[in-house]
Amino acid sequence: MTQVPTIRLNNGVHIPQLGFGVFKVPPRETAETVRSAFAAGYRHIDTAQMYGNEEGVGRALAESGLSRDEVFLTTKLDNDGHGFDAALRRLEVSLQKLGTDHVDLYLIHWPRPRDDRYVDTWRGLEKALAEGRTRSIGVSNFTVEHLGRLAQETGTVPAVNQVELHPRFAQAGLRAYHAGHGIATEAWSPIGQGKGLLDDPVLAGLARKHGRSAAQVVLRWHVQLGNIVFPKSMHPQRMRENIDVFDFELAGDDMQEISALDRGAAGRLGPNPDTFG
Repeated sequence: MTQVPTIRLNNGVHIPQLGFGVFKVPPRETAETVRSAFAAGYRHIDTAQMYGNEEGVGRALAESGLSRDEVFLTTKLDNDGHGFDAALRRLEVSLQKLGTDHVDLYLIHWPRPRDDRYVDTWRGLEKALAEGRTRSIGVSNFTVEHLGRLAQETGTVPAVNQVELHPRFAQAGLRAYHAGHGIATEAWSPIGQGKGLLDDPVLAGLARKHGRSAAQVVLRWHVQLGNIVFPKSMHPQRMRENIDVFDFELAGDDMQEISALDRGAAGRLGPNPDTFG
């Protein structure tokens, strides 16, 4: 079974660098899908209140035979759960659905800056951390501006910021900010949502060079950048392929070729955090 390295977060918690995401996994298929992920060696599961499949994740964990401390669980606050009290209430619901007394990471899913509540929401997450209902707290889809405001108005630096990140939208400036402030970078849509990235000739050439798939090359690029990634697939063979990226290395020139695919904001596939929600 593949041994996935861990990254030490700014509060000392260790998180597996590669995990399994359940975005868009139908609730009725989630338990079976996560069981397959466990069988493939994944021990880091990333879900969210918005996905509607926390119960399936909890069922898979309960039936897996794994102890709770063997699995790193992340969930994220739904967009209509902003506010100090609401964030805490929503976490309690998530814990019930997941069948656990704590998660390992609780994230604000989107900042919703027009509502101007994410700082108050963050204070709710700080309370959940202090009470042991989560081992670490972070954010998702926050920009440098949003992160800067949290730093200015509260005393807790997010452990992670989970953002859209792939070779066509490499977010170099944001990653540099993270590195300078002790925030780990998590990448969603790490292989570009199946929207043509993996057909790029550069990636095809590197896949041939290393005897790997284009997806494995992209995931290895993330790993060597220090990103935390959780590709999603409902196919067991693809799950095994995606986790099998720790026994080869991309050369410096390979990394530069992939990074040169960056299109800046034009490469964004998902919503803009400044306006979404």
